[in-house]
Amino acid sequence: MNDIAITVNAPVKSVSRLAHRVAVSALFFTQGLCFASWASRIPTFQQKFHLNEAEVGGLLLALPAGLMVALPFSGWFTAKFGSRKIVLAATVVYALTLVVIGLSPSVYALLGGLFAFGFSGNMVNIAVNTQAVQVEAMYRKPIMASFHGLWSLAGFTGASIGTMMIGFGLIPFWHYVIITSAALVIAAISSGFVIKDEGTVAVDQPVFAKPDKALMLLGVIAFSGLMCEGAMVDWGGIYFKEIVHAEKAWIGAGYTAYMCTMAGGRFVADWFTARFGMKTMLQISGSLIAAGLLLSVIFPHLYTAIAGFFIVGFGVSSIIPLVYGEAGKSTTISAGVALAAVSTVGFLGFLLGPPIIGFAAAATNLRVSYTIIAVMGLTVTLLSSKLKQ
Repeated sequence: MNDIAITVNAPVKSVSRLAHRVAVSALFFTQGLCFASWASRIPTFQQKFHLNEAEVGGLLLALPAGLMVALPFSGWFTAKFGSRKIVLAATVVYALTLVVIGLSPSVYALLGGLFAFGFSGNMVNIAVNTQAVQVEAMYRKPIMASFHGLWSLAGFTGASIGTMMIGFGLIPFWHYVIITSAALVIAAISSGFVIKDEGTVAVDQPVFAKPDKALMLLGVIAFSGLMCEGAMVDWGGIYFKEIVHAEKAWIGAGYTAYMCTMAGGRFVADWFTARFGMKTMLQISGSLIAAGLLLSVIFPHLYTAIAGFFIVGFGVSSIIPLVYGEAGKSTTISAGVALAAVSTVGFLGFLLGPPIIGFAAAATNLRVSYTIIAVMGLTVTLLSSKLKQ
């Protein structure tokens, strides 16, 4: 396991660290734009194939299935060939798969397209985060959260463009052609500025490396954070409808407040991390999640619930960037393999969180479910105290 390494060649003098940062930022933005573009047209596909809610739910499982299958391979390929080659190739495939999805003539074709979209998307995710770790090392200060902030910003951009395309009556295929064309142009321009690393991996090295104790701790922190994130994304609107009893126009207010602070928090998280340290920031993040959710649970009224979701957004914003940044500094395995290992553990939280909330709500109510998620926020705080820095 110790014979895996990624060697970062000294960048050409004409390429500054700022150029590397801008290029990697652009690839983060591209990934977020492609994902949001797909998500913005889900209602269109539902209408096209006459799917009910249960069928849409089953359809949407194809994407995380592809992502989970890709997790161990993405780390191994990044270690084997270097993050530059993988991030550029995977970005091209990810963007082109969007067009394939737009062309889907049947539900089964759409399922296949979404599986490929999830698979290639995770290849991009691990490779681009490996690039981000290397750029951060050049700056010798925390900048990881700003990369993830651009992914979130791209989500808003993609959703807005999707709404506009629906308004124009443009079918998903042509919508996706436009997005894919932009993504390919960005990838082409960025290709000359991403870090040229060379990956090496032993012939007998397994595809998936079991996380060591330090990485497992980061993985469980990621699990807790992503469980909270999944709860907010999938159940936020329902909480406002069933517990807060918000009027129809205000049902999405809590989720909007959460998304704004989650995205905005990522652009200031690096400054706070540099000032207070990663360990303290994770402890604060977990505390904010717990405080925000408990505020929404104890006082389930419109303004207090919005304020609670607003606070939770700040709490969630820093966890994954900080955990990924720390995992990428592993001294026992390569950055790509370490990120894949932590992502595997963490993503289980994103998948399991929403169903757990559903089961708990069925047995009790959503206020009890959100109290459970508040405990996961406290778990982040407690586990972070075990980190070395």
